[in-house]
Amino acid sequence: MSPGERTVAAARSALGVRFRLHGRDTEGLDCVGLAALALRAAGVGAPVPSGYALRSDNVARVVAMIEAAGLVAVTDARAGDLLLLRAGPGQLHFAIQTEDGVIHADAMLRRVVERSALPWPVLGRWRPEGD
Repeated sequence: MSPGERTVAAARSALGVRFRLHGRDTEGLDCVGLAALALRAAGVGAPVPSGYALRSDNVARVVAMIEAAGLVAVTDARAGDLLLLRAGPGQLHFAIQTEDGVIHADAMLRRVVERSALPWPVLGRWRPEGD
């Protein structure tokens, strides 16, 4: 199984887990917790920030954290990619690319869901180096 396939499988294993801000386990996840869970399955030891607000617009800080975890920016879409999205004014969001959509921790639906359509602009995409 490739790192991307492991990432998607781990994200899918969290479908239905309730949304919880700063959640880091299957008792509750936010988008950062879901990304960390999925990337760990691919062998990426992503640093997991805490203490952040639901709204943040510090793109440079987030990109630095992603790249410090050993992920590289890419332009082609592939299942398992980590996506950084603009979910609203002043709000950044992570999702995991799937074969035909994304998996993310949806604050409005209060759980981890898989969607076939992406309702937000993609600011960037990353994957483990060499994947």
